Amino acid sequence: MRTTQHILFWFLVMVFLTITFGQADGQYMKSFYYVSFLLPVAIGTSYFFNYYLVPKYLLKQRYFKFGLYCLYTLIISLYFEELVLTTSFILLANYKYANLNPYSTNLFLLTTTIYFIVFVNAFILLIKRYQRKEHLLSRMEEQNEKNKTEQIIVRVDRQNKPIDLDDLMVIESLADYVKLHLTSESVITKEKISQLQEKLPDYFIRVHRSFIVNKNHIDTYGKEELTIGQMTIKISRTYKKEAIEAISV
Repeated sequence: MRTTQHILFWFLVMVFLTITFGQADGQYMKSFYYVSFLLPVAIGTSYFFNYYLVPKYLLKQRYFKFGLYCLYTLIISLYFEELVLTTSFILLANYKYANLNPYSTNLFLLTTTIYFIVFVNAFILLIKRYQRKEHLLSRMEEQNEKNKTEQIIVRVDRQNKPIDLDDLMVIESLADYVKLHLTSESVITKEKISQLQEKLPDYFIRVHRSFIVNKNHIDTYGKEELTIGQMTIKISRTYKKEAIEAISV
């Protein structure tokens, strides 16, 4: 989740708990203060569980250590809940047990509440991980299909012209048209360079806002420029990192 989503999530949790605890005795302000003490325990437990234990142990199938550290987490969170209860007893109840919120004295309820929040957060993260995985698989399948492509069709002089990708060396954007440099000729099209890029397999690399090059035709390259045949092409700062990595593979 992004920062704003994290903040919104915990804000809603705080509002929900404040209202829930406040309904027990009608003292919503005391409930707010109590939840303010309790919320850091819930946040710490949630982030430790979801962003450390799950990816480091559960997702790597290290189940014994995952279970062991979950037990440790439970014990430590119970300890902090007791600290919250003690703090509330001193600051909110003025050393009078009867003044404590009825829900706050129920340790089982507190633990259940905290771990309910933890698992809600875990469920949200699980959905997001699944969506990212599905998106990645979809992109990989799409890219695999592109890599099998041997030709693309471009509009040239109001007609469709097939272009063999093995012969396509460089795509150059020039003002309001695009020039395709082939091994035997050059072709002019009105299509945008970004539209052409979407059709190409991953061995065509964007090295500049005005240039896409066929990796298989690169003769020499450095951090600032590359050569293909008689052409010397600058590698722009915007595309440098990804371009160099793609060329080097």
